[in-house]
Amino acid sequence: MNNKNHVSDNSGTSAALFSALLLFCLTPYASPPLALALGLVLAFTAGHPWRAHNSRIVKYLLQFSVVGLGFGMNFGEVLAAGRTGVAFTAVSILGTLTAGWFIGKRLKIEPNTSLLISSGTAICGGSAIAAIAPIINAGEKEISVALGTVFILNSVALFLFPAIGHYFALSQAQFGLWSAIAIHDTSSVVGAAARYGPDALKIATTVKLTRALWIIPLSFGAALAFKNKSAKVSPPYFIFAFAAASLLVSACPAFAAEYSVITRAAKTGLTVTLFLIGAGLSKDVIKTVGLKPVVQGTVLWALISSVSLFAIIH
Repeated sequence: MNNKNHVSDNSGTSAALFSALLLFCLTPYASPPLALALGLVLAFTAGHPWRAHNSRIVKYLLQFSVVGLGFGMNFGEVLAAGRTGVAFTAVSILGTLTAGWFIGKRLKIEPNTSLLISSGTAICGGSAIAAIAPIINAGEKEISVALGTVFILNSVALFLFPAIGHYFALSQAQFGLWSAIAIHDTSSVVGAAARYGPDALKIATTVKLTRALWIIPLSFGAALAFKNKSAKVSPPYFIFAFAAASLLVSACPAFAAEYSVITRAAKTGLTVTLFLIGAGLSKDVIKTVGLKPVVQGTVLWALISSVSLFAIIH
């Protein structure tokens, strides 16, 4: 009886703390990095009381937030930013996948795990891993290891990249392009860029979403390589909704005040998303990852980050 009461008390404390931190993340005082940090603290102390539902909520909240950011961007700027990053994107994706295959071979990492980590680093983190995993028939442990590896590095990037950008005196345009290429998940790309400045946010969001479209050819390529004719490739439709939102802003500028409200709500949604991402981490995920996948992910991430930074500066 006492044990049941103890579990009930812990659950109630966890739910109360989660709710309080979530409410704080809805206020103007919460920034994306702070929200992620609070989520991580919660994950390793009281724990997430509703972790089973977390990934689904994060997926849709992130997509809605990204579409909402489209209401703060002119369609001409979106097209210009997309053109700026297209060549860079193609080269970096192919280079990352090739380097990832080589590093995975050298470290003798399971092929599926290696491909998932490489795909997540090359394109858009968890979204790419989720798209490729069923096509290559990846097991639950392989998926968990890849997601854990990418998540750990993705969290570090949110705090580290703005500091590096200021150290090298990157312009907002340079930082936006660099973060879109070198940070894994869209959530941390947008969070880091928003912290750096409004122009960085516009460029980073557009280039990252253009990059995310590469999930489609990568999925088809994986299906051919693994001879999986039944594989279903799901296009990231929310990217087209983002473009439609920016097109509406350009076509109907009279509703600027309404667009501004939507954009502010989208930024708040992104902050909450990062809090939920942090809160969704568990000690089990950290234990599952292991050393070699982290080494592969770190080396691959350091490689793409440093090469792309050098190319942008020079």
